[in-house]
Amino acid sequence: MQMNASYTSFVALGDSFTEGMSDRLPDGSYRGWADLLAADLAARTPGFRYANLAVRGKLIGQIVDEQVDTAAAMNADLVTLVGGLNDALRPKCDMGMVRARLEEAVTKLAPNCGRLVLMRSPGRNGPVMERFRPRMEQLFGFIDELADAHGALVVDLYGPGALGDPRLWAVDRLHLTTEGHRRVSEAVWQTIGLEPRRDWTEPLPPVRPVSWYRRRSSDLRFAREHLLPWIGRRLTGRSSGDGLMPKRGDLLPYPYEL
Repeated sequence: MQMNASYTSFVALGDSFTEGMSDRLPDGSYRGWADLLAADLAARTPGFRYANLAVRGKLIGQIVDEQVDTAAAMNADLVTLVGGLNDALRPKCDMGMVRARLEEAVTKLAPNCGRLVLMRSPGRNGPVMERFRPRMEQLFGFIDELADAHGALVVDLYGPGALGDPRLWAVDRLHLTTEGHRRVSEAVWQTIGLEPRRDWTEPLPPVRPVSWYRRRSSDLRFAREHLLPWIGRRLTGRSSGDGLMPKRGDLLPYPYEL
């Protein structure tokens, strides 16, 4: 990989991870790693353009059907695709279908962009992670194979383990905090051939163990505010992204002041 590579345009595809939840700005909107990366790239390149087609809750089939053709037509220098984890975290998942749709996406995107970047997504340490770890690692195996076959880069957010620290995850336990998104942005920055600015894998400082009472209070809040609504959406076939448009649907010049 050429160091200090130049990028004049960037298109991000995916779900809530790429939309930027839960890196909330004062106006209530979400920023996230892709916006942070775009801002840093724009600061280096006059006329830099950016599109973010991600929508929360999307499964890999929806990402392929709703985002991939649009992104391929933009012919951007840099394209990131992160998807499949929402499928893998469902109780029933056809992993063969996930692989096939990922391959469809990569086959369309790779010839129509300067650099395609895939990711091995991070996971929050805890019992949910352990339950789904085998399926997640199967997904990451697909991603590695497709990257090798199509000349894509892979950002490994899973292997180093630093992003598994619960302190880097929001209270919903599904999305990264602002610091977590900053680390992802730096990981992508380095993977695409730019000079490292910080060690995104550095562990957080140790802290005193949380008391039993505080852990249980946190668990109850999580169940009330996030787990039960999530179960309700699954039972009724709804998604958090129903009716939402992409946060930045056109490849347009992007200001770097964030």
